[in-house]
Amino acid sequence: MDKALDNAWTMTEQDRKLSETVERERGRLRNFIRRRVADEAEAEDILQDVFYELVEAYRLMKPIERAGAWLFRVARNRIIDLFRKKKPEAMSWVRSAGEEDAEAQTLEDLLPSPEAGPEAEYARGVLLEDLEAALEELPDNQREVFVAHEIEGLSFKEISAETGVSVNTLLSRKHHAVVHLRRRLQSIHDEFTR
Repeated sequence: MDKALDNAWTMTEQDRKLSETVERERGRLRNFIRRRVADEAEAEDILQDVFYELVEAYRLMKPIERAGAWLFRVARNRIIDLFRKKKPEAMSWVRSAGEEDAEAQTLEDLLPSPEAGPEAEYARGVLLEDLEAALEELPDNQREVFVAHEIEGLSFKEISAETGVSVNTLLSRKHHAVVHLRRRLQSIHDEFTR
């Protein structure tokens, strides 16, 4: 009987801790995801997936030292998974705005293949993390147009219609974003592709 009471108390304590963590981190985590995922439904799905993984970890008695940091790491991984699922032909990373004659390469062309072994998988992870960090360094208006065009696959006309910003201004913002990202990521890319 004592074991049953102990189990019930443990479950109640876990539920309390989970509820506190969810309440404390929900807003920040939702904002973190929404800054990276434009589609509100996809962002909400990721948020729910992250909290589901938290519940599963608690139920499987996996110790989580810093729940907040853990939640953000899981969210970042889910966002990366989402970007990997997106159609790669929308991600023409080599051709910047106005360079119509340049040979377009997709993000998948530039990243090491995940099937190429553990070293390639590690390099891919590092490059994706550095890309995320480099995107965060961009001014909001440059990051938004870059993500909308390259990751979400929207045309400049569609972005202009949504935002009310002229196509020429959007082209200029994207050009500045591409220049920054190329400069910021080139040495890292070169290091892994030697």
